[in-house]
Amino acid sequence: MNPIIQARAATGDEGASEASRLFETAFSHSPEGVWSAPGRVNVIGEHVDYNGGPCLPIALPHRAFLAVKARDDRRIRLVSPQTAERVDEIDLDAMGPKGTAGEVPHWAAYIAGVAWALERDGRGPLRGFDAALWSCVPRGGGLSSSAALECSTAVALDELNGLGLAGTAEDPDDEGRRILVEAARRAENEIAGANTGGLDQTASLRCRAGHALALDCRDMSTRQIPFDMGAVGLELLVVDTRASHSLADGQYGRRRADCEEAARILGVRELVEVDDLDAAMTALDDPRLRSRVRHVVSEIARTRAFIDLMGAGPLEGSRLDAAALLLDDSHDSLRDDYEVSCRELDVVVGAARAAGAHGARMTGGGFGGSAIALVDSDRLEATARAIRDAFASEGLDEPRFLSAVASGPAGRTR
Repeated sequence: MNPIIQARAATGDEGASEASRLFETAFSHSPEGVWSAPGRVNVIGEHVDYNGGPCLPIALPHRAFLAVKARDDRRIRLVSPQTAERVDEIDLDAMGPKGTAGEVPHWAAYIAGVAWALERDGRGPLRGFDAALWSCVPRGGGLSSSAALECSTAVALDELNGLGLAGTAEDPDDEGRRILVEAARRAENEIAGANTGGLDQTASLRCRAGHALALDCRDMSTRQIPFDMGAVGLELLVVDTRASHSLADGQYGRRRADCEEAARILGVRELVEVDDLDAAMTALDDPRLRSRVRHVVSEIARTRAFIDLMGAGPLEGSRLDAAALLLDDSHDSLRDDYEVSCRELDVVVGAARAAGAHGARMTGGGFGGSAIALVDSDRLEATARAIRDAFASEGLDEPRFLSAVASGPAGRTR
């Protein structure tokens, strides 16, 4: 492994062993199995999922591992290395949405919430369960660590309760996984209180190894796009800025509310239906709403163009130059029109571009988190060092670097 890549992905055996060991220590018996789900990085298509637009995520090799054993009652007990002590007081019959008497605290909401959502979808009653979480998806990095929790839980509960929805990671049931995506999304929206779209959960459950997922958020239909950057001498470098990142702090919700208000004024159900940007700008009096719409409509166009480039052949020559411009324009739009970037993300992008990257942009919800840069393989270490040096000169904490290889979906690991 390149020494500058610090956030290494655990192998399946490593992750399963860590989760099983934690389970046995906490509960004094063995799990029935270990299930895992990946984090994701979105190559392009940011803040358009909840506007009906297209996105292009890949699943990361970094995964959340969940060792689980079903119970004979309705109780849920959870443990993770971060909590050390068990969470013992979750009752499936008493839990409820955030803000109600049955609210589930903190990280446990992402796991218990999936069981709650499946039952609300008519998939119950489910059995309670004991579960131990071990994850190597960076927390707070904008790489969907929460969706990885939800989706590892979803495939575990699917198998343990005989729901028959997921298939396997090697032979997935895509229609069944769409149902699990909806349960995971509802858990995050209603139990954890983060009003996200379905991009993260769809990537974790429906991506394929060696492919990016062209996701149309109007109907959640997908196409698998071959994504092997190494074959053309490229790497997708992910930079976790380690700047504070949260989707539940109100900023994300305000952006979404702006889009909904703009759609109402423009007389469309979702902003993906806007086909004349100039007319939309004229119809909107509020400069903030104009900026939000300009980002969404232009990002949808950029994402469609990037998907077309990927389908036209290897990212080489003029296609690579065009892809670089799309990635760069995406970041500039997120920074200026959508206002979801931050100092750390801008430093990554500026340093990567100066070091010769073929495009760089923030990825994820923003306000911290991670950025990506498309770089020549032989320039990977030099680019990472340039970014690290730029952080040092700005007095910022050192970032972490990940290798983004398109990986497989959620499934049973052991």
